[in-house]
Amino acid sequence: MKEHGKGCVGILLAAVGAALAVISWAPMARVNIDGGFEDAQRDLRVLYLDLPLIAVGGAVVPLVAWLLTLRRLRRPWVAAVVAAGVLALGVWGLTNWWEPYRHPESW
Repeated sequence: MKEHGKGCVGILLAAVGAALAVISWAPMARVNIDGGFEDAQRDLRVLYLDLPLIAVGGAVVPLVAWLLTLRRLRRPWVAAVVAAGVLALGVWGLTNWWEPYRHPESW
């Protein structure tokens, strides 16, 4: 594979990672945006704080895994499989770890 082909795969992987992370995070953040019952849980910080961090993390984590594996093994397909696995683990960790803010009265 030529060098520019490897770069395109990295950019595509970063874009897919960012999109997948945001898509898996968005349903959990919905209650913070629409506020729930009588806007009691409205917290728009998720849009300007959490959303960029989720998108950057979704782009950077699989890209770094892909680059490190590619540098170590020099096999693009193995690096792509490792990056996909790291992305899947990252999204799984995100959906299990991140919880939207819940007002104490809603517990």
